[in-house]
Amino acid sequence: MSAFSAGIGARGSRRRRALALWRVARLRHGEGRRLALTVILGWATVISGVGLLTASGYLISRAAQRPLFITLMVAVTTVRAFGLSRAVFRYLERLASHDLALRVLARLRTGFYAALAPLGARALEERRRGDLLARFVADVDSLQDLYLRALAPPLVALLVILTTAIAAAVMLPAAGLVLAACLVAMALLVPTLTAAAAAGAGRRQAPARARLADELLEALEGSVELALAGRAQERAARIDRASQRLIRLGVRDALVGAGATTLQALGGGVAVMAVLIVAIPAVRTGALSAVLLAAVVLLTLGALEGLAPLPLAARRLSASGQAASRLADISALEPAVSDPPAPRLLPAGAALALRLEHVSVRFSDGTRALDDVSLTLEPGARVALTGPSGAGKTTLAELLVRFADPQAGTVMLGGIDLRELALDEVRASVVLIAQDAHVFTTSVRENLLLARREACEAELWAALRAVALDEHVRSLPAGLDELVGEDGGLLSGGQRQRLTVARALVSDARFIVLDEPTSQLDGPTAAQLIEGVAQAAGDRGLLVITHRSAEVAGFDTVYELRNGRLASATRTP
Repeated sequence: MSAFSAGIGARGSRRRRALALWRVARLRHGEGRRLALTVILGWATVISGVGLLTASGYLISRAAQRPLFITLMVAVTTVRAFGLSRAVFRYLERLASHDLALRVLARLRTGFYAALAPLGARALEERRRGDLLARFVADVDSLQDLYLRALAPPLVALLVILTTAIAAAVMLPAAGLVLAACLVAMALLVPTLTAAAAAGAGRRQAPARARLADELLEALEGSVELALAGRAQERAARIDRASQRLIRLGVRDALVGAGATTLQALGGGVAVMAVLIVAIPAVRTGALSAVLLAAVVLLTLGALEGLAPLPLAARRLSASGQAASRLADISALEPAVSDPPAPRLLPAGAALALRLEHVSVRFSDGTRALDDVSLTLEPGARVALTGPSGAGKTTLAELLVRFADPQAGTVMLGGIDLRELALDEVRASVVLIAQDAHVFTTSVRENLLLARREACEAELWAALRAVALDEHVRSLPAGLDELVGEDGGLLSGGQRQRLTVARALVSDARFIVLDEPTSQLDGPTAAQLIEGVAQAAGDRGLLVITHRSAEVAGFDTVYELRNGRLASATRTP
């Protein structure tokens, strides 16, 4: 790539980061008031510190002249007042700033999840889970500092520069001008140099952190397989390399911070010297009282406190830009399906049929998944769909709950195209239990109540009995309240699968679609499960997708799907 092209790409990347950061930084829901309060309290804290140093300098100089003690009472009281107010304002500033940061964190995390949830697994299948986790946790955490450590400090510094320059000018106009010039130069120069030095490390830290998260997740989830294959040490070495890379970037970032601190100290020394250069001759000429010389110098040192957070603010702003850009990459993805502008309503209480009419689906690579498929599921019907792996059965199931839309044909519920219904209404009417349905890291009860929160305990036991899991749950020490472990890890594969099927029975959906519900069950248990579900489904339509045709021989209709087409249909007399 040529230098010109690289420059164009870098500018485009900066513009994208700036745009993403602007979208995040827009104030919402009273955040503007909280930010203003944070800035005012931060300014009051610094000014109290400046006042404390300035008054102390005056008090020390005046006391050296040995006046009557009563003449020092105002200065002593002022020092005490500034000392107390500094602590009070610092406490209030911490409360206000962290309240703002936590509110922003909650908004960002829920907002990112709201953008992520509609995408579905298919839209995210090319994204590694470790990378998504890093964006959801580390990148969002980086953005909570946007107001607290990136935007508020420059505003506080601006107010401090104005206030201290005016205060210095009251004592000596030339000192006020010199102080303002030095503070403005430091406020611009040091953060700019810091941001430039930290840009490379900051840009590479987020991907490095995501890579380390990927390696750790794969190692934890595949620990048994790695041990059996004798590759545990090899994986540990990969994790170590990823960790070392992140450490090197962190060290570089720390060195930049140390350099910024050094540069800040040098700038402070220059500012003090510049003020002394104009203040000492003024004392000799009588333009400045001798007792105010220390006050002017200490005022300068106090003003530097307001500029101290600026290098960190520059680094945080750069990191926030990177984080916002990475979150925007995901948030900008378009969901496969969305609600219509004016959703139609299903007729209440009517017996509705679920139909696919001449449906065709092709994947993005042109591969045919379904070709001119028509299928009907009536209320109370027991329908099965069989066929070899890769025939398109799962794709058909996903169309029924509108995880995707067909390229041709229609999927209808009660004669209404699913694309005209709200997604929530579609998925309240049709429940799908996939082969790899998730079991949540909570109790048996909570996993079942996910389908219908108001279900009573008798309904939960009835659903467990239908899938032949009730005896096992009764044998558990806590019964329904027994924890099932991460992703159902404390259950066997078959028990985990039956629990997800029971969840479907607890729901009040009009239609139940089960995708390979017996893949981890032996023959007798599988047959018992299918029979129990068929009875428990009652007047709800039931579609069972399986490659074991013997399990569904007694169903009303058994369709066979091959290469995306319905090859045949068998109907029970």
